[in-house]
Amino acid sequence: MPALPDAPPARHVFNATTAGFETDVLQKSMQTPVLVDFWAPWCEPCKQLGPVLEKLAAEYHGSFQLAKVEVDQEPQLAEAFQVRSIPTVFLVKDGQIADGFPGVLPEGQIREFLKQHGVEPAQAPAAADDAAAPVPVDPQAEVARLRAAVAEAPDNAELRLDLALALLKTDQADEATGLLEGLPANLATDDRTVHARARLAFLALASTAPSLEELQQSVATDPDDLRARHLLGARHIVAGNPEAAMEQFIEMLARDRNFDGGLPRTALIDAFRITDDTALVGRYRRRMSSLLF
Repeated sequence: MPALPDAPPARHVFNATTAGFETDVLQKSMQTPVLVDFWAPWCEPCKQLGPVLEKLAAEYHGSFQLAKVEVDQEPQLAEAFQVRSIPTVFLVKDGQIADGFPGVLPEGQIREFLKQHGVEPAQAPAAADDAAAPVPVDPQAEVARLRAAVAEAPDNAELRLDLALALLKTDQADEATGLLEGLPANLATDDRTVHARARLAFLALASTAPSLEELQQSVATDPDDLRARHLLGARHIVAGNPEAAMEQFIEMLARDRNFDGGLPRTALIDAFRITDDTALVGRYRRRMSSLLF
């Protein structure tokens, strides 16, 4: 049987290697989920599953990346993932294995598997000639618009989630919390909901924390006061200074990655989720990865 081609046949698909795994899969998964497919060219079930995964990777327009690992060429990766049979597929998110499945699943079940982990098809990118510059949206006007929309369709959970997100941009945390708590199960794990809850957590921390000046003094007096660093980071997030927040969380990770059940890493990931500056997030993701791996 001829081997599958070395060049991936679809967009958002790449061949993963042991040498590049940290950068290509672990670091990439901090921003975009990566589906890792362990396969071999002699494996008949792999030839059934592979094209389905590649088709979905193209249809999802970058909502996830598909990493192909040929087990005969990358035995170290297969051993690290404890692969006992092929095909075997793992979903990697935030630098860790989130879930997986062995064998061949129907396309519908794979879609459901992805949906359970918040991976939904993205909109196809517009052609460069058709792309228009986004018009800035007034946060208060957006809240008013969505309030009216929810009043007309109170059973529309998507609209309620949109309103909660808009409310958070205007610091109306209590109302946003109520809307988020009333979401159905299928939206409770949506990436937008996860991001909103991360911001709410920082808002709650900051609301009961000492002042910015007091926390800065605490950290200056005792650099190992990781609790004060965490609160200081929350204060910076709420004040609109994500870089200063990430710096505190990185310092926590460098001093004690296991503090309070892995709080430094969790705080960094939550900060990444609510920060729009992709270059800033990428820089701190790389710093986090260098400390963890």
